Amino acid sequence: MFRLFRRSPNRDVIDRLHGEVMALARQPAFFAEYGVADTVEGRFEVLALVGALVVRRIEAMPDPGRDLAQDLTDSFFTHFDVALREIGVGDLTVPKKIKKMAQGWLGRGVAYREGLDQPDDAMLTLGLARNVYGDETRAGEPQILRLARYARSLDAAFDGMDVPTLLRDGVPRVEAESV
Repeated sequence: MFRLFRRSPNRDVIDRLHGEVMALARQPAFFAEYGVADTVEGRFEVLALVGALVVRRIEAMPDPGRDLAQDLTDSFFTHFDVALREIGVGDLTVPKKIKKMAQGWLGRGVAYREGLDQPDDAMLTLGLARNVYGDETRAGEPQILRLARYARSLDAAFDGMDVPTLLRDGVPRVEAESV
């Protein structure tokens, strides 16, 4: 629990990577063209998708990739904590909400990783339909297929990237409009 609030020696790097992930997740096309609800929940879903993909790829990099991935994940939850408090969630309720968010974040991360590990998009679109759109029966719809293509494009943008390249160039900027 206290790990969430410690000061990482990678703080400047993590803050920059966090901002880049947030910028990717806030692209208007997700809400205007992909049909993701422009709500707190919809924004969380896109952030969970983009965040899980980025963390997955950083985690797979040689040292210190795993530590950077953990620090980035911790950064998301530190910001979730702050955001909940800013919108008026009470101090006693915040830990419960953070726990629920963490369970959802981790479950989504597993679903998206497993989907990306498959040669076809069936498992990925099912996870996206269930989590982002709230309805598994929609897995074959064009917007969900497009979101799966976006996920694969972002994942592929990390191919050949190592930690020094990530630190120099940042998170690959995959534009939602172009997918």
